[in-house]
Amino acid sequence: MGRSQQIGRAGPPTRPPADDSGCSVLHVDMDAFYASVELRRRPELRGRPVIVGGGNRGVVLSATYEARSCGVHSAMPMTRARRLCPQAVVVPPDMPAYAEASAGVMAVFRSVTPLVEPLSLDEAFLDVGGARRRLGRPAWIGEWVRARITDEQGITCSVGVAATKFLAKLASTRCKPDGLLVVPADGTAQFLHPLPVTALWGVGDRSAEVLQRLGLRTVGDLARTPLPALRRALGPAAAEHLHALATGHDPRRVVPDEPDKSIGAEETFAADVDDHATVRRELLRLADRTAHRLRASGQVGRTVGIKVRFADFTTVTRARTVAVPTDVGREIYETARALYDALRLDRPRVRLVGVRVEGITPATAAPRQLEIGSRERGWREADQAVDRAAQRFGADVVRPAALVRRVTWVTTRDGDEIGPPAGSGGPVDPVRRAGRLGRAGAGRLGRAGAGRRSEREPDGPPAGETAGASPS
Repeated sequence: MGRSQQIGRAGPPTRPPADDSGCSVLHVDMDAFYASVELRRRPELRGRPVIVGGGNRGVVLSATYEARSCGVHSAMPMTRARRLCPQAVVVPPDMPAYAEASAGVMAVFRSVTPLVEPLSLDEAFLDVGGARRRLGRPAWIGEWVRARITDEQGITCSVGVAATKFLAKLASTRCKPDGLLVVPADGTAQFLHPLPVTALWGVGDRSAEVLQRLGLRTVGDLARTPLPALRRALGPAAAEHLHALATGHDPRRVVPDEPDKSIGAEETFAADVDDHATVRRELLRLADRTAHRLRASGQVGRTVGIKVRFADFTTVTRARTVAVPTDVGREIYETARALYDALRLDRPRVRLVGVRVEGITPATAAPRQLEIGSRERGWREADQAVDRAAQRFGADVVRPAALVRRVTWVTTRDGDEIGPPAGSGGPVDPVRRAGRLGRAGAGRLGRAGAGRRSEREPDGPPAGETAGASPS
């Protein structure tokens, strides 16, 4: 029976790897990806605990292994991470830098095989069965991928080599960081059966409790249990799924560039919010952001959902299917707001809200609702015009009026507004400013500093409508 073999740091193989016959699936996973990208440009932080995350109310996005040794892990609240590792250096996330590094990593994968199935920015499955003649055995391909990523990107990755996706992902997890692990096709049981049942996909805390009450603590215990007994304890679907994985069966193929199942955005408030108007404004912002991502990807969605997390971390979700697939921010917001209002919350303390659109399909394949007497151009065209303006002049150049910040305007002695004071950070409306200056006259600019300041909301349509864009 073949034995799994772990290989250390990337480099040319100095000896034949473990038997990788029939092992055409690779799972490649970057090691502490976001943190590694930060260390690449801040080498003075190497060897120190580093956490990538945002603010005291955010969560840990990534952590170096020095920080993980203190108990820090991804998705942990930042407040707890700071308590566990007070000596850690906290770095704010830089998503554009991570996306750029991810693009380089994925380019390496696709130089090996077109059969690449990304799971996130930092991991993917590769089917290298067709690359054997050109690049050699799967384990050597895995080593080549590791060496090239280290050379080109300055970060490390771990690679699992196996006959199925499930085994390959388990292998990459068990050889972290910076390793390669081969699970021979005839060594599946030897590798898999000693693992705890929680290693199986689909086994959560509740399922683990049920299995442990039955005396099933390892994958081998589950594999040796008759399927009818598992069906009675877990139900038919769960029993068959877990029994198949426990015996090494996983028929799923590597699917290149699997389409998005959903697109969304969420935001954690800097402080708990109990004002419905503030929550609705954030839903509007997130709906616009989600709609923009849909349009950028050429997709529309049919189901709009919201997520609301309260101060005690209790989370509720609601969803509603719309009549026609949409990528329009106004339509997404109206559905999200209706879902939120239907919760009938009484002064809640809201920590986080999110908006998500599911049922994603290509926009070109989606039906369009035709209405008698409707305008030729509507909110979709308005959103597309906003996209073009943002591409040319920058993000937030046009936004819903409800999202325009309250600013302090400087006025002359005669009451003419000329804009926000220098250094205020407030947006300047060039049309309003030009009109005011036309009446104020150039001579009055010198007296502007002696004028009064008035705090006011910029004029505009009600919440949900877009300032500077008309649907007609």
